[in-house]
Amino acid sequence: MADTKKEFIRTLKFVFFSISAGIIQVVSFTVFEELFHLTHWISYLISLILSVLWNFTLNRKFTFYSANNIPIAMLKVACFYIVFTPLSTWWTAVLTGAGFLWNEYLVLILTMLINFVTEYLYDRFIVFGKTIDTAKKTQEETK
Repeated sequence: MADTKKEFIRTLKFVFFSISAGIIQVVSFTVFEELFHLTHWISYLISLILSVLWNFTLNRKFTFYSANNIPIAMLKVACFYIVFTPLSTWWTAVLTGAGFLWNEYLVLILTMLINFVTEYLYDRFIVFGKTIDTAKKTQEETK
């Protein structure tokens, strides 16, 4: 029962940090779209990078309490985004382009939802899987 509660709380933290990363992504996307009039996929790509850095930092420290090697963990996250970014950039360009003309904000929101679900699973089981709560244990041991 305690593990279920712990995982529920971990998931809630991931949700809240992802919401904050989502706000960063939407605000920066809007700035690049509306103020700088960048191409949709460029606006998306820059805003995605900003939100990923924010989300990784908060979730490593406060959600997964991981004491693992930060460069290795970041490399694993980079591997996720080596696949996700080209795919999502491509479908953003296609869906907002002349062929479909979907609203760029609708595409952004749908993409962010796909990113949220797949990244949580990837972070939980691959990036931090074996190192979850190691920072918490290390802190307790040093006290």
